[in-house]
Amino acid sequence: MKKKVAAITSSRADYSHLYWPLKLLEADSEIELTIVAMAAHMSPEYGNTWQEIAAENFSHIETIECLLSSDTDLGMAKSLGLATLSLADKLAQLKPDLVLIIADRYEMLAPANVALTLRIPILHIEGGDISEGAIDDAVRNALTKMSHIHFTPTEKAKRRVLAMGEEEWRVHFSGAPSLDHIAKSKLKTKQEIKDLLGLSDEYPIVIVTLHSVSLLNDATEEVTALFDALDKHKFQYVFSFPNADLGSHIIMQKAEAFCKSNERAQIHVNLGALNYFSLLSVADCMIGNSSSGIMETPSFCLPTINVGLRQKGREQAKNIIDVKADKKAISNAITQALSSEFRESIKDTINPYGNGDASVIIRDVIKSLPERDVLLFKKNQL
Repeated sequence: MKKKVAAITSSRADYSHLYWPLKLLEADSEIELTIVAMAAHMSPEYGNTWQEIAAENFSHIETIECLLSSDTDLGMAKSLGLATLSLADKLAQLKPDLVLIIADRYEMLAPANVALTLRIPILHIEGGDISEGAIDDAVRNALTKMSHIHFTPTEKAKRRVLAMGEEEWRVHFSGAPSLDHIAKSKLKTKQEIKDLLGLSDEYPIVIVTLHSVSLLNDATEEVTALFDALDKHKFQYVFSFPNADLGSHIIMQKAEAFCKSNERAQIHVNLGALNYFSLLSVADCMIGNSSSGIMETPSFCLPTINVGLRQKGREQAKNIIDVKADKKAISNAITQALSSEFRESIKDTINPYGNGDASVIIRDVIKSLPERDVLLFKKNQL
C-alpha cells in the first residue's frame, strides 16, 4: 500500500525549501502526497502564494485560512490557535500515515501539536540548527522533540539532535533542500533575470531581505540603522517582503517608502523560487537577516552581510560578514563586501548546508520507514 504523506507549508519561504522533496514524493509510485497550504499562503497581503503551488499541478492540495491580518504578537498567537483548530479537522479527515513539516516558523507548532495528539508520526526537516535572536530557535527545538524522523541541514545540526536524546536511526543528515534548486532547477540566465527585473550593469545589484527580531521588545529596533546605511550607497536594490511576524508591516512600509524615494530600488511581495535563486546567481551582494543569506548564498559565493541578532549562532560560510545593527558598521560592511579583495577571498566558499541532494535523501528515507507503531514509540538516549 502507498504511504500517505501530508506535507504542511505555511509560506513562500518554506515552500521554496520543500519544492523538490514534494516533486520527488509526488512522482513516486509508493507515495500518496497531499499538500496542505496554510497561513501566509492564503493571504492577499503576502501574494496569495498558494496559487504558485497550484500552478505546479500537484495531485492533492488542501488549503487552510488561518492568518490574521495583524502586526502583533497577539495576532501571531491567535493565528496559531486558529491553525490548530483548522488542522485538527483537516488531518483527522485526511488520515495520513506521516506528516511532513519543516524548519522553525511558529505556525509549524500547529501541525506538530495536531499530529502528535492524533498519533501521526512527524517528519521534521532542518532541525538542530541555531538562530538565537528569534522565537524560531525555541520552536525548532520543540518541533525536534515532537518529531519522530529528522532531516538535518548540517552535520553539526545532526549531532545536536542526537545530543537531545534522539535515537540514531531516526536522524539523517540531508542538507537544506532549498539548495536542490541549484542542482535541479533550470535557473534563468543573467540577462534573463536582469531583463525581468529591469536591472542594468551600471550599478551593483544588492538583494535586501529583512525580518523582525521577534525576541526584542521592539521587534523592528534594528530596521532604521539598515535603511540609513542603504541610503548612503547608490546601488540597485531588490527588496523581498518580510515574513508574517510581528513588526512585518512596519518593515514593509519602510521598504516601500525607501523604494519610492530611490529610483533604482524595487520591492517584491513574492519573486518565486526560480526567480529568487536566479537573482542570487547574478547579484553582487545580499544584506539583511534572513536565513537565506546564511544557507543559500554560500553556494553562489555571494558576499552577504548578516545584520544584527536574528541569525546569531547559525553555522556560517566565509562569504558572510556579521555586523551589528549600526549605520556606520553596516555601511563599512557594504564597502568590504563589494571590494575585489573580499570577492576574491570567497571564490572557493564551501556551503555547510549541503550540495543539492536533500530531496533524494528525504524521499528514500520516507520510503524505507517502518510501521507507525515503531515510529511512535521513541526511546530517549540520554
